[in-house]
Amino acid sequence: QVQLVESGGGLVQPGGSLRLSCSASGSMFSIYAMGWYRQPPGKQRELVANVIHGGITNYEDSVKGRFTISRDSAKNTVYLQMNSLKPEDTAVYYCNAVQIAGKTYDYWGQGTQVTVSS
Repeated sequence: QVQLVESGGGLVQPGGSLRLSCSASGSMFSIYAMGWYRQPPGKQRELVANVIHGGITNYEDSVKGRFTISRDSAKNTVYLQMNSLKPEDTAVYYCNAVQIAGKTYDYWGQGTQVTVSS
């Protein structure tokens, strides 16, 4: 069992920056990947960025060069640094963890609202 708690969301003006944090607890054994997804109002949830156990990172095209995913293994925390924010980035952001231990387990945080508006 893995528990994920996000924080750091809020209201920011276009061009501003925000850093999201996701603290993980519980059984971290066999965690394959952790990442961030977002769900704009009325739209489907989409991958923003993730990091695989070997350190490989992936980014959605629209956030490349603006967002950076990182993790602090000692604190069991993953971060999403968001720079040059745009109104299109407005969404609920969810932390995700994938655990593979005989079968695949998908864990989600409660979500944190990010609103980019002037």
